[in-house]
Amino acid sequence: MSNIYDSAHEIERELRELPEFLALKEARNAVDSNEESKALFAEFQEFQQLLQQKQMSGEEFSEEDTKKAGEISGKVQQDTLINDLMMKEQSFSLIVNDLNGIIMTPVRELYQN
Repeated sequence: MSNIYDSAHEIERELRELPEFLALKEARNAVDSNEESKALFAEFQEFQQLLQQKQMSGEEFSEEDTKKAGEISGKVQQDTLINDLMMKEQSFSLIVNDLNGIIMTPVRELYQN
């Protein structure tokens, strides 16, 4: 029987070769190659992290948070490179979610009884 960690590392290597991952990588490189897109994407990620931290600590979003979220979201939606990156990320995430569903099958079955 193979080591489960070896299997996981093999899946990791295979993920890197998937067309969806390669497209995601290419889209990320395109964002990083454009200074405006790169800066906007970094701002977007930092703000998302801030909101997640507030949510996890039970803190409510302020009016300023809501306003800033709208502003950043509007800018991001207008940036074709970031939009492309997000679409590619979503496609890749579908694969990861499918794999997670497969991996968690034994646990689901355990609790179905």
